[in-house]
Order: sequence, then C-alpha cells, then structure tokens
Amino acid sequence: MKLLLDTCVCRGVAATRAPAGHDLRWMGEVPPDPGDEAVLGIASDEGRVLTTLDKEFVELAIVYGTPHCGIIGLVDLPARQQGTYSAVVRDRFADELSCGAILTVTSERVRIRPAD
Repeated sequence: MKLLLDTCVCRGVAATRAPAGHDLRWMGEVPPDPGDEAVLGIASDEGRVLTTLDKEFVELAIVYGTPHCGIIGLVDLPARQQGTYSAVVRDRFADELSCGAILTVTSERVRIRPAD
C-alpha cells in the first residue's frame, strides 16, 4: 500500500511501517508544510492513502469534493499509539482504503465512510 503521513503524525509511524512493505512518505521531511490542500493533492496524485490527525482533510474530501485515495484520520491517539493503530487499521481495512474510503479511528472504534 502507498501511504502519505501528514506532518502531524508521529515520525515513529513511518519507521514502524516502512519495513512492512509499505511505500511510505512522511511530509515532515518536506519542509515547509505546503498546506492541507497541497498535501491531499500530493497524496491523490501519487495514489497514496493519507494518514493524519487533522480533521480538515476529511472536510476537504467530503464537503468540497477534493480528490483523494483514502484517508485515515487518527483522533485523540497519543503519539506512542499512532503506529499501532495505523498498522492495524491499514491491514484490517486495506480493501476499503484501496477503494478510497475515509476511516476515522479512535481508541474505541473505527468509523468507515465508503468512497462515493
């Protein structure tokens, strides 16, 4: 799976997922931050699922119809848990993500919004 981690996602997520065979980029290595629309555009252009803590990406996708290849929104997860939750969600919901679903992930549940 091709993934793009937003700058707000712990860099450790990149370190834990790269060896698992994922093609992964972390926007924290591309200063300065180009802004939400540009980040979502990069993910879409490169066919990457975006992982973020930022709710604005979901708004861009749903309200404004900005193209994307799937979004994982991590909500209220400490940095030390982001990697674990991201890995489990990506593995368990790979089919949904490959179709462009938007997943909202908390410590208690995963909400899936299928692609339109």
